This record gives sequence, C-alpha cells and structure tokens, in this order.
Amino acid sequence: MTVRIITESRMCERMHCKDVSVRDVDVRLTEENISILMSDWKAYTRAEFVILRNGSDHAVVRLMKEEGVNLFKKVIDFEIVSLPENTVFTDIPEADVVNVPALASVQNAFPGKTVVVRGMFSHMSFVSNMNVMRLNVADTVPPSPSKLGTLVRRALSTGFIEHPIIVSDIILDITERIAEVRTEAVMFPCRVSGLTAGVPTYFLDESPHLDHDVTLIGCDLSKRIFLSLYKRDTEFVNVCPADHITDENVKTIVKCCKIAKGHLIEGNIAKVPWGATVPEIVDAVNDLFS
Repeated sequence: MTVRIITESRMCERMHCKDVSVRDVDVRLTEENISILMSDWKAYTRAEFVILRNGSDHAVVRLMKEEGVNLFKKVIDFEIVSLPENTVFTDIPEADVVNVPALASVQNAFPGKTVVVRGMFSHMSFVSNMNVMRLNVADTVPPSPSKLGTLVRRALSTGFIEHPIIVSDIILDITERIAEVRTEAVMFPCRVSGLTAGVPTYFLDESPHLDHDVTLIGCDLSKRIFLSLYKRDTEFVNVCPADHITDENVKTIVKCCKIAKGHLIEGNIAKVPWGATVPEIVDAVNDLFS
C-alpha cells in the first residue's frame, strides 16, 4: 500500500462517532510505521476512520476495506488524514460529537488542525478542515442573558441544524441609553425587564397615567402603542435591535415586533418574533443558511 495524505479539498469535514474507531498502538505515529500497521490491519465493517493513539500523540487514518459481508474486513488501502504534529486532542465532556455546530466550535478553537475530541458519554470523533460559518445574534438586554442568544444556542444543540455555525452576540444594553434622556421621566415597554432609572419611571404595558413628560425607550411598536394610548407623540430612543445591525454582510438573526409567527428572511438577516420558539429559530437558521 502507498501512503497518501488527504488534502484539504478532499477531506470530509466531520464524522459520526459510529464510523470512527480508536486504537492504542505502541509505535511512533509516523507515515512509515502507520504503513506497516495498515499492512496487516482489520477493521470493523462500519469503521471508515481510525484514530491511532500512542500516549498523548494522535493520528487519524481513513480506511478502505475489502468487499464482503464479514464484520471485520482487511484494510486494502488507506489515507492519512493527520499526523501528530497536525493533530490535537481535546476532552470536552459536554460536547455532542455528532452535532455539527458543536464540532464547529471545536474546530474554531483549533484553526488549521485536525481535532480529536472526546465528548458526551466518552464518545470520540474528530473534525478536520471544517469551514465554520458565522451567525450574529442581535438582541437587547435586560433581561439578561439575551433571550434570543439563549434560544439560538438551544436550537443549535437540537441536531436539527446541520450547518457548522459559530455564534457571536451583538448586544444592545438598554441601560446605556438612559443617559440620552432629557425629559423629567422615562418610559420602558415592559416592567418584566427589570429596568430602572434615576428618574420617575413608567412602563408602557401598564398604560399608566403620566404625571411627567417622558422619553420612551423602545422600538417602533412601542412608539405606535404610545401614540394609540396617549394620542400624542413623545421623545423617543430607538433600541430596536433590527435597526442596530452594523454589518449586513454577516448572517444575522434578530427579533422583530413586525413578525407575528415563523420568520422572515431579508438578505442576510432572519427576523423572528419577540416570542420566538426554538422550532421557529431552527427553521429560520436553516432557511438563512440554506
């Protein structure tokens, strides 16, 4: 058999742990020694790859096996995915090694490397040459942490998103906008946010009687509700996360009061309801990256 190194363009990005076997060997993991090992190697019929381990050194090898119905088949050819100098091992007990976004996070931590990972239930697999995709999550706080950020991460953990997505948060802190208020009082959309200010404070969802001139800190829907309730306009600070997306070249998900259910794709932006559910976010992310 001839030693071949898999190039980036030919390498698959990730493997299900059921297709990967792990074997401890007592030889240095060089091309020559791996070739000697493979000359008399038998592998389980479903194994497409083997992770060879010698102490802290790891190598990953792709297997080509003889035809037949036997459970263990002779290896008739192989390709080296990575040798120890290009392979790192990481132990992440909470990682789901068959979840693509989880493996994207692993690859992102070790760019340019083949990463052997031991995750949940001690399952082992590897990831190599995965081209990660970026997803920005635009949201407001408080309440903290970001609700949308939490739901997006739950959606990525479901296994229903097969894209190698890395999440970055774009957080608009409403408390930082209070300094812009020039009126004697401030109004926030909802008391449940827990927002406070050093001036008289009102909450729009309570439809309060106003004893002061107020600045409304909210979104376009808040402004329309205020106008409907009080039949007049007021000072306004816009904290709609959809209006604060700074880079529309990066795929972004955001909550939008104009979306009642499901989602809306506008270019690189997916808009979901303020009360979005995990299934809605799964659908939105898959549509955004489809």
